[in-house]
Amino acid sequence: MWYEELNKPFLTPPAFVFPIAWTILYILMAVSVFFFVREAKERIYPLVIFSIQLLLNLLWAPTFFMSHNIQMALLIVLLMIAFTAYTISLFYKQSKISAYLLIPYLLWIIFAAYLNFEFLRLN
Repeated sequence: MWYEELNKPFLTPPAFVFPIAWTILYILMAVSVFFFVREAKERIYPLVIFSIQLLLNLLWAPTFFMSHNIQMALLIVLLMIAFTAYTISLFYKQSKISAYLLIPYLLWIIFAAYLNFEFLRLN
């Protein structure tokens, strides 16, 4: 498989970490949106921004693993970081708990961007 043949960054976690981490992060995102919808008065624009980052999230894996386009995947993850940070700032204005629940996700995708950059640099 293509991925196994790549030079991997020093901090690449073992494969079993990813499904565990993503399961936890998707649960946190769902709970965040639940609280936001329940508490917020102005919902549409923040939810559109959240949806954009989620769409970018869904595009990253096929771009990296199926298309083998590490450079485009890096662009996607950097956009994810920007849209997630913006989502957090929008959520914070109306539901602090919703914003706080997205911080682990933001930290994880910053780590993912580091890994993505290193995959690009090493390969």
